[in-house]
Amino acid sequence: MTSRCHNRSISGKSSASGSFKVVHELKNRLRLRSNRLYDPALDLSYLEAVVESLSGVEKVRTNKRAFSVTVEYDGSSEVRGKILETLESIPEEAYLPEISHDAPVEASTVAANAAAAAATPWLPPAVKTPMSWMIGAPTMAEGLKTLISEGVKVEVLDASAVGFSLLRKDYFTANAIVAMLGLGEYLEDWTEQKSNDLLKNLLRPQVEHVWVERDAKEEKIALDEVSIGDIVICGPGELLPVDGTVVGGEAALNTSSITGESIPVHVEEGDDVLSGSVIEDGHLRITASHVGSDSSMARIGRFLENSLRSKSASQKKSDELADKLVPITFGLGLGLYALTRDVTRAASVLTVDYSCAIKVASPVAVKSGMYAASHNGVLLKGAQALENLSKIDTIVFDKTGTLTRGDLSVTDSVSFGELDSEELLALAAGAEEHYSHPVARAVVEEAKKRKLGFPPISQVDFIVAHGVSAFVEGRQVLVGSRHFLEDDEGVDCRAADDPGKKLRDDGKSLLYVSRDGKLEGVIGLRDELRPEAREALSRLKRQGINKLVMLTGDHRDTAKAICEDLGMIDEVHWELKPEDKARIVKELQEKGCFLAFAGDGVNDAPALISADVGICMPQGAELAREAAQVVLLEDSLMALAAGRHIAEQTQRVIKNSFNAAVGLNSAILIGATTGKLSPVISAFLHNSSTLGILGYAASAARRAAPEYRLDQ
Repeated sequence: MTSRCHNRSISGKSSASGSFKVVHELKNRLRLRSNRLYDPALDLSYLEAVVESLSGVEKVRTNKRAFSVTVEYDGSSEVRGKILETLESIPEEAYLPEISHDAPVEASTVAANAAAAAATPWLPPAVKTPMSWMIGAPTMAEGLKTLISEGVKVEVLDASAVGFSLLRKDYFTANAIVAMLGLGEYLEDWTEQKSNDLLKNLLRPQVEHVWVERDAKEEKIALDEVSIGDIVICGPGELLPVDGTVVGGEAALNTSSITGESIPVHVEEGDDVLSGSVIEDGHLRITASHVGSDSSMARIGRFLENSLRSKSASQKKSDELADKLVPITFGLGLGLYALTRDVTRAASVLTVDYSCAIKVASPVAVKSGMYAASHNGVLLKGAQALENLSKIDTIVFDKTGTLTRGDLSVTDSVSFGELDSEELLALAAGAEEHYSHPVARAVVEEAKKRKLGFPPISQVDFIVAHGVSAFVEGRQVLVGSRHFLEDDEGVDCRAADDPGKKLRDDGKSLLYVSRDGKLEGVIGLRDELRPEAREALSRLKRQGINKLVMLTGDHRDTAKAICEDLGMIDEVHWELKPEDKARIVKELQEKGCFLAFAGDGVNDAPALISADVGICMPQGAELAREAAQVVLLEDSLMALAAGRHIAEQTQRVIKNSFNAAVGLNSAILIGATTGKLSPVISAFLHNSSTLGILGYAASAARRAAPEYRLDQ
């Protein structure tokens, strides 16, 4: 295929402005260049993720040393335009001044240094002397820069080992050390890049359908059918699927997935909003300004920033220990030279470094563990989530949607008034038609199955975790729990005592229906246990979970019947209000439990945040997904058992990697100190052991034991 070469700025300006220039182009491939890529604060992984999030883009790679970015895409002019537009408007979050993002080592540089080292013994002095100093100069310059700005770090050790070898005219050793350092760094970068690539597409906005207003009517359409200018309607607990401007309503907006700010932001008509935000309270009508993949960039970038860069508490401690060991190695090398005047022995000691294997193996193992978890149906939001999941000893389940399917079915319709059973069901369904709750869905589905006509409803008001209030032909209809009707609204529900007890004894839940303050009847519903629940709970027990707790708003009799069916529950709390869940979590923590909370509803968010590990089911509300540290991607509790197993295994891999790094490098250090190992052999053994540990960390954490796979 013939290529078309270009050398022009996207915006028509000179390269001095920092604009991207297309320097080479094929039908499905772009290579662009800009000096903005050399900014040390620019996170290239973030930039790659932003561009890769565009629909039609297949692969993105950056080359910091060449100031270039290569993009493979579907070849369409529309996608090409989006790529250029995105690169010209890199978001501010991509620049983190406090973090320096070093350019990766190029394979060509590693190969050239290796060839030079191999040729050194046969080159005349007039050639190998200047060549060796040129090869070693970057390493020594980096060491000097690090010494001045950060103190004694691994770069200082490398520079000292190379410098000592050059001063004693051992050019082969100096060049071999530089070559092995380059090879080791290249393979470390490659391993870490691969583990990053595994995670880049794990978290995407889960919205598939949205409500839009067209021709003064509300209709439900697929997300990819939303067009710029459409009015999108969103309610409590829902994630905003588009960027746009509020044209109606007001809401408290949780923007933590985008800005990191945990305090809800109040928005009203005229305010701009971003996709990825979650409505905690209120309703919004939004005119879409950016739709589809254009609106998901910030959320994907934020996930990368929080999950790929985040370190757990134990990782931070390991890093601190690794940093403390560097000055000890440096002091040992200098002390040995002062005592023995043996430059070779000192150089051998200085080639040994603990920090490489300790610092790199842990994040590689974590990312590999996260990848393994995702393929077993579990999304872990960072290193701390993985570490905490491995440490929990208690799991608290919100019954509906976790231990049960949350897929309720209507079993009975018992009328106490002038309505017959079908009229009662139709009345309740009409009031709950627009309420996104499992109970409401079950009632509406049953009414539709019976082909019942819904009465005209107005002034609908949803009371979270209680029920619904609506008006039918001027008469107030209440549908909800007995607590809601009797205690909050003053409806006499004694007529339901006897039939209600019979239904609860059968493990059914009750929905009460009143009209103008009079109880009209009750509707019985059954929520079937998940078929895998018993086996999953049994495996969690075998994994060291000491206590399994169930929380439910059901009546005591219904709750006890479910516990008897499961047979694994150690503690149960019934007839709970939403605010009780976070209180119980706190009480268990005060008793010394390190616990996880599993839920899926908007009202579970406080408990998910309060728990040491928040676990959200796959069909959970967006607010619950944002609050949780662990999200199940498979609709099975076996995924939770698999996630726990992988978390434990990953922590074992991290511990084994740490012990291997300390043990092997200590042995090499002893050999170097006693003069048994030359600088070249020390460098070879050190780099080989580091790469071996990285390989173990990358592969071992990804292997899940067969008995925990979901298909079994």
